Amino acid sequence: MIDRSIVFTVGAALIALLVVLELVRRRRLSEEYSLLWLGTAVVMLILGLWRDLLHSLAALVGIYDPSNLLFLLAALFMLFIQLYFSTVITRLTYESKEAAQQIALLRLELEQLRAEQGNGDKDDSD
Repeated sequence: MIDRSIVFTVGAALIALLVVLELVRRRRLSEEYSLLWLGTAVVMLILGLWRDLLHSLAALVGIYDPSNLLFLLAALFMLFIQLYFSTVITRLTYESKEAAQQIALLRLELEQLRAEQGNGDKDDSD
């Protein structure tokens, strides 16, 4: 008889794969970020189907219960995802600041050009 946890893990991995692929297809998730989630779903699928690997990894790390290894891996994955997104947000913040500064300089130049043209029109009419 098949263990219910195996069915649940494999089902969750397959659902995750389908959801990520659908989000990419609808252009709601970029390919860059989808690789993280696809990789996670594939690892879930492998560990769900190949229980001996999970038990071997747990024994190698010194974790008695293999399900605790899954929780540890999930927590580490979330930590790395947060770190990655923090670096992306930081880069985007710098880029936004730079773009805002460039726009402000262009507006200043445009206002100066308009002011010069306005003065030039008055000088020509005299």
